[in-house]
Amino acid sequence: MGFLEVTGVSVQEEGHEVLRNISFSQREYQKIAIAGETGSGKSTLLQTIAGLVHASKGQVTFEGERVRSPHDKLVPGHAGIAYLSQQYELPQFLRVEQVLRYANTLGGDEAETLYEVCRISHLAKRRTNQLSGGERQRIALARLLSTWPSLLLLDEPYSNLDVGHKNILKSVIHDITERLAITCILISHDPHDTLSWADEIIVLQNGQIVQQGTPEQLYRQPNSVYTASLFGKYNHIPAASAAAAAFTSLPGIAPNGKDLLIRPENLLLTADKTALPASMNKVTFFGSHYELEAQLADVALTIRTSKHPLPEGSTVYLTIDPQDVRQL
Repeated sequence: MGFLEVTGVSVQEEGHEVLRNISFSQREYQKIAIAGETGSGKSTLLQTIAGLVHASKGQVTFEGERVRSPHDKLVPGHAGIAYLSQQYELPQFLRVEQVLRYANTLGGDEAETLYEVCRISHLAKRRTNQLSGGERQRIALARLLSTWPSLLLLDEPYSNLDVGHKNILKSVIHDITERLAITCILISHDPHDTLSWADEIIVLQNGQIVQQGTPEQLYRQPNSVYTASLFGKYNHIPAASAAAAAFTSLPGIAPNGKDLLIRPENLLLTADKTALPASMNKVTFFGSHYELEAQLADVALTIRTSKHPLPEGSTVYLTIDPQDVRQL
């Protein structure tokens, strides 16, 4: 029996099927991210795993024990699973040390380690109404972790945080998994949060799993435009377009009547005038790179390059490694 097993889980709310036949497993210490558009069922899935939402079909098994739903017990939840929602709350006008003391079940050294990991030791004397949003979130997280759960579920932990607090929280979550040895599942709508962190990503659409794999697999080999869109910019080239005909004329790209999907960084600028000519319409500087908008036949392409591009209105020449063309 695995660490976490989700088997055939479906959830209905007011006659609407929010989750449909969800199955996956998680190993201990494996980091899983859940991605999907708003309304795809991500939060409901986390809440079902935590035992806070009733599954109409299927079951969740955690460390060999079935997670009981709210229909099966008076106080919902599972002792070994902690869930931090987007609407966390702290008692008002108390000092942080009071909030943590009331929740703490740990010994002195363990508690100090937890507070250090959560970057809140310096906040002990502050009152909860004197804290920033990021500080409040880290205190809510420490309060939740004071029971030292085996599995932590984080629902959009990075939303509404500025860059500074977001980077601090990323370090906190890293240390939770590495120093405290707590397994995590998190939801995030930002691909930079999931691609660089997760061992595996699960993509939900309309309450169903539509793709699952490593971050590199989902980024480089999406099985649909929907999945591709969740992890960054892309070029979608319809099979019937003149641009698709131009690309499939290149060596190694067989024409098979399918749409093409190409990431902007995989389109390469070349001095070879036998390559594909495109008219450059717009150049945007992003610090580490430029983004070009170029017209190839009947399709506008986005190209990412670190090289200083030619002026707008110039003709550029494009080539690509056939392995970087995804046919859908």
